[in-house]
Amino acid sequence: MIHAEGVAEVTDQDFEAEVLDERARPVLVEFTADWCGPCRQLAPVLSAVAAEHADRLKVVQIDADGNPATVTRYGVLSMPTMLVFRDGEPVQQMVGARAKRRLLQELEEYTGVTA
Repeated sequence: MIHAEGVAEVTDQDFEAEVLDERARPVLVEFTADWCGPCRQLAPVLSAVAAEHADRLKVVQIDADGNPATVTRYGVLSMPTMLVFRDGEPVQQMVGARAKRRLLQELEEYTGVTA
């Protein structure tokens, strides 16, 4: 799995505890895979967002190849796919790599953070 520095990895086993049970802040979940080129581009963006906005947003990654139950549950077909969860429910989906500024703009509604 392509790991973004400072971003926790979740699995099928702990997805509920780490993502669905989080109530203090929204959770951004990136579905990633080793073979995914755009995931490599997105890794430093996720690292920066996680570090700069940890008080307002929890950022985690899940290896799509190693966690098929979660991938299937949320109908993830492309990498990278990012889902935003609020109070245990998916509220936004984004597919593909993007620049930090664009990602923050798309997350503004849920985090209050402006790009």
